[in-house]
Amino acid sequence: MMDWVPVVFVTFKVLVLGTGMFFAIKWHYDQGKKEEDKEKETRAVLRAGGKVVVVFALSLLALGIFTFVFATKLGLDLTY
Repeated sequence: MMDWVPVVFVTFKVLVLGTGMFFAIKWHYDQGKKEEDKEKETRAVLRAGGKVVVVFALSLLALGIFTFVFATKLGLDLTY
């Protein structure tokens, strides 16, 4: 009874990943054929990357402050 389960799951996994890889390659190929203004695209990528860095840094700062406050509330000694 259980002998067919790995065969079905592996087959499903191969089909899903194969389909995903096909569409990913097709999308990248189609994007390469587009003739867009590279300067605008570079600015957009840099702007988006900067936003991601700022959000990550603020999230990291907020997590550090939250962890410090939470640990202090638990009575942990966090002095150097």
